Amino acid sequence: MSAQYQVTGSSAASISASIEAGVRLGDWAWGDRLPPIRVLADSLHVSPATVSKAYQELRQRGIVESVGRQGTRIRARPAVASPRSALRLPVPAGALDLSAGDPDTRLLPSLGRHLRSVSDEVGPPMGYAAAGAMPELIDAARPRLAADGVPVDDAAITVTNGTLDAIERLLTAHLRPGDPVAVEDPGWANLLDLLGALGLTAVPVAVDDEGPLPDRLAAALKGGARAVVITARAQNPTGAAVTAGRATELRAVLSSNPEVLLIEDDHAAELAGVPLHCLGGATQSWAFVRSASKPYGPDLRIAVMAGDEATIARVVGRMRIGAGWVSTVLQRLLLRLWHDEETEARIAAAGADYDRRRRALREALAVRGVRARGATGINVWVNVEDETRMVTTLRDAGYAVAPGSLFRMEAPPGVRMTVSPIDDDAIEALADQVAAAAHPAAVPTASR
Repeated sequence: MSAQYQVTGSSAASISASIEAGVRLGDWAWGDRLPPIRVLADSLHVSPATVSKAYQELRQRGIVESVGRQGTRIRARPAVASPRSALRLPVPAGALDLSAGDPDTRLLPSLGRHLRSVSDEVGPPMGYAAAGAMPELIDAARPRLAADGVPVDDAAITVTNGTLDAIERLLTAHLRPGDPVAVEDPGWANLLDLLGALGLTAVPVAVDDEGPLPDRLAAALKGGARAVVITARAQNPTGAAVTAGRATELRAVLSSNPEVLLIEDDHAAELAGVPLHCLGGATQSWAFVRSASKPYGPDLRIAVMAGDEATIARVVGRMRIGAGWVSTVLQRLLLRLWHDEETEARIAAAGADYDRRRRALREALAVRGVRARGATGINVWVNVEDETRMVTTLRDAGYAVAPGSLFRMEAPPGVRMTVSPIDDDAIEALADQVAAAAHPAAVPTASR
């Protein structure tokens, strides 16, 4: 338990409120473990059942998570506002931050002239009644998606405020708290946090370089999973991409479970560097989500979503009584970026740049006897025996990496390194430090 914070309360509601207040104030940090149920019950003079109910309420609100025999800990991104210093591990001053998972801002297209063009073309101020997904953007999105094999002929298309917004709306439109959702393991940490905040149960599905393992997905669906989230390419954190052969196998599994909601995440989109093998249409309810954040910039906050008419209609209807719509100013901006040849060329060059850096790091690590994955995307997943030792050793050497515990449930230990901040001439030195941390008793064997 946090040495700075003492839990108080005599009921489940007051105990959970006390712990939530500690998270909000920053007295509880990511990874801090709550005291064992009986220990806290004894100190507060309440029954273990009362403390157990308090912990359950915190789990359902996405503030804490269970970690098996290790008990209960604060989530990496608890569903309550708290100081940034309380979230994940702090990056030391002067360290190269390889933990964030952000694209290289040096490779993002400039938005200035396009924003000026949008400003010039915007007509009279828009009211509530006329707002929504712009027909021009939907018309432009349809052939772009069709060219990648997304079955859009009979699909509906809309836009959301990014990938997580799309996934949240899809899950809440189809599922109820407590429902199980099949997710990749290791998988996207933000998605795991979202499931926790929604009160949904994550069911791990092992993933290799070709995507989720079909037999593990089949087992998850047989066990009652009502939805599945699959990353099409540039899987976070491993870089996996669904191949043509794997897509055939996955479609067979999914078609045997037609009632399951299928969500495909193509967050890397134009940066992926490998063909898309879409699974859309394998189930009755499906959605394919393509974000603009990685190629065009995280601040753009737009994702295009295609899916069956009923699923998309639910999302659009829920948006109308909530956020309303994605700003048409941002929609117009994305449309201009899509039609700009210079921007498209810049994004293609950025994709090649990420591919080069990612391959160079994997090869440098392989020479030093370190196993790493990263077939596509901007991340490299390094298998390690001891995450804590790897994270702390690299931190002391001037590198911040993300511990695998953020991303995995049953998968073996690892760390994620984002290649975006790494310049070519820094890769060898980084590989030396990773090898030294992975094999502390050995001397790096790479020749310069």
